[in-house]
Amino acid sequence: MWVLVMGKKTNNTVSLARSEAPWVRRWRSLLHNPMAMIGLAIILFWALVALFADRIAPFDPLEQKIDQRLAAPSAEHFFGTDELGRDVFSRVVYGARISLPIGLIVIVFAMVVGSLIGASAGYIGGVYDLLIMRLADITLAFPSIVLALAIAAVLGPGLTNALIAMILVWWPEYARLMRGQVLSVKNNEYVTAAVVLGVPNWRILMRHILPNTFGPILVKASLDAGSAILNIAALSFIGLGAVPPTPEWGAMISTGRYKFYNWWMTTFPGLAMLSVVLGYNFFGDGVRDAFDPRTTSR
Repeated sequence: MWVLVMGKKTNNTVSLARSEAPWVRRWRSLLHNPMAMIGLAIILFWALVALFADRIAPFDPLEQKIDQRLAAPSAEHFFGTDELGRDVFSRVVYGARISLPIGLIVIVFAMVVGSLIGASAGYIGGVYDLLIMRLADITLAFPSIVLALAIAAVLGPGLTNALIAMILVWWPEYARLMRGQVLSVKNNEYVTAAVVLGVPNWRILMRHILPNTFGPILVKASLDAGSAILNIAALSFIGLGAVPPTPEWGAMISTGRYKFYNWWMTTFPGLAMLSVVLGYNFFGDGVRDAFDPRTTSR
């Protein structure tokens, strides 16, 4: 009898799990993923650091004290000072206000622009689809960082120009992915029924197609966030991103790359960047597993 009861309980549990909405199963899978939660904790930590940077940083990140230049880490200056006597700890803290938002802005804009272009190309088809995909192919033919360097060099140094360069480089990846998703669902019955009922094309696209194809796009965005921060830092490292005296992590590493014996100038901004990128990668892996049917159907 106990075996039968346990069997019934197990079957009921499985039936209940299968009857849940897909987003509930995905959210539960994400919450039960320890690495994803570690990544989310790291992201939230740096978000709080950026939010309360003016209260955490003991010094003005732009304040110069020449008499304390290149001071080693100490009780007064936790991460030491740079070649102009600026407190490295304060600059790392304020750098979170730049690196985190810039990376997210790049991903959000590339995701939105690329998804809309790819969805319209896949749904409309014809010459428009051909032109958009050939443009995407031309862009993807070049390594992303090389093309971003070329665009940023033409536009000139600055975070805004670096952001524009990264968006121009990244949108084709989302466009091709979204186009493939739209092609896989646009002939489904519910789309055909909407067409027969005379629903406008833009409404079919926005209400019936995009909500059912956005999962892979969200997964890609969560995995690309760390790469966006690294690429922005790379542009700043070679002088095409943040300009002095902006406390951006890539620019800080570039400033200290010739100060071999003053290791703290590059070590602490590098560790901050490493932790953020790892956090996004851990969280992105968790989102990918949550959207994997083989994982959420268990």
